[in-house]
Amino acid sequence: MLAATGLAAALLVAPTAMAGSTAPAAAPVHADRGMVAELARTLGVSPEQALSRLGREAAFARTEDGLRRVLGDGFGGAYLNTDASQLTVAVTRRADSARVRAAGAVPVVVERSEAGLAAAAARLDRRAAAAPKQVPGWYPDVRTNKVVVMYHDGALDAARTWAAAAGLDAASVRYEVSTEQPRPLIDIIGGNAYYIGSGTRCSVGFAVTGGFVTAGHCGSTGASTTQPSGSFAGSSFPGNDYAWVRTAAGNTPRALVNRYSGTVPVAGSQAAGVGASVCRSGSTTGWHCGTINALNSSVTYSQGTVSGLIRTNVCAEPGDSGGSLIAGDQAQGVTSGGSGNCSSGGTTYFQPVNEILQTYGLTLTVSGGTPPSTGPTPTAGPTGPPPGCGGLPGWSATTAYAPGATVSYNGRRYEATWWSTGAEPGAAGSWAVWADKGSC
Repeated sequence: MLAATGLAAALLVAPTAMAGSTAPAAAPVHADRGMVAELARTLGVSPEQALSRLGREAAFARTEDGLRRVLGDGFGGAYLNTDASQLTVAVTRRADSARVRAAGAVPVVVERSEAGLAAAAARLDRRAAAAPKQVPGWYPDVRTNKVVVMYHDGALDAARTWAAAAGLDAASVRYEVSTEQPRPLIDIIGGNAYYIGSGTRCSVGFAVTGGFVTAGHCGSTGASTTQPSGSFAGSSFPGNDYAWVRTAAGNTPRALVNRYSGTVPVAGSQAAGVGASVCRSGSTTGWHCGTINALNSSVTYSQGTVSGLIRTNVCAEPGDSGGSLIAGDQAQGVTSGGSGNCSSGGTTYFQPVNEILQTYGLTLTVSGGTPPSTGPTPTAGPTGPPPGCGGLPGWSATTAYAPGATVSYNGRRYEATWWSTGAEPGAAGSWAVWADKGSC
């Protein structure tokens, strides 16, 4: 969806120590208040808990990235628990368990590496054309250390025969009965979106220098677009589901995602892991949130199989195709397709945005916020609130504040108007969470 003008207020999560002496500190992230509210509603937690979760997820993403590089072919994948308070890292060598613990994660020894699971799934991808129609998709499941093959009721034998023909060891496959009927989320209903050719509607993914990225099934290379005007400079579907549109002069790429009651800033494209919370924006159903179920998933549409997708429990409907998937302020992917709807829920798949950027050599349009994670993880600051003035406690970077809380800072009084941790009163953007009540 084309982003509206103006940056939404950002809430800063400061570094705070997590449970356990070696757990990583929560990383600083910016989270739009509307995103926090929708995440809280979706996950059944308070806004303060949702804000804290985003900080934990950002820190764990750094940990996962680092361990993947260090462990190499001994890395078996990683995933968060339900409330994102714990990162489990699978290893194929028991000797690596100590290194995982030292990084603040919980090790589990498995038989197959992450690369091995991906290779097994790739064997199925190569036989996608021969997949039974009753097999809607498959994906590597790092939680069970197996490749999941979904099948419709009554088609288990056909699914097993197909997987065996692909050369998969029976012990490496888990079969899961499914009611999914995936379809690309394209529609011709009018709305606030961009249009292809004679009126087909899709949603903008993310702004890039010179245009935007979106889903490949929305249009073929050379197809023209309106609102904004432009043309598809590259498109790939099926196999992949990505494209980018080069827009005409006068269209300004902005580092924003529309959440349909404001906007969310985009600061980078740090990939989130399994179990991480994410939100999706699309021109049919607006703004919805959920969590990542699997990475590197494959799904079969009537047009063919698409591989390498992010599988989520976020809902979507026709016309949402191409729209944004974002975690905090980090771009994740563009909407490909799925099953279900936003009344009863469903499963939605997303094409990872980093693959699109790399394929076409594009530069994501970004603004202030959390930069891509590099360097050491921040450490927690002092724990107690410092002395204040006027009988008020001083503001502390490590204290979680709720609306109505009052503090003093730099000789002035402030009242919290929103949940925050680490949002410095008086700093740029702090008006979103602190009201200046004058000197003390």
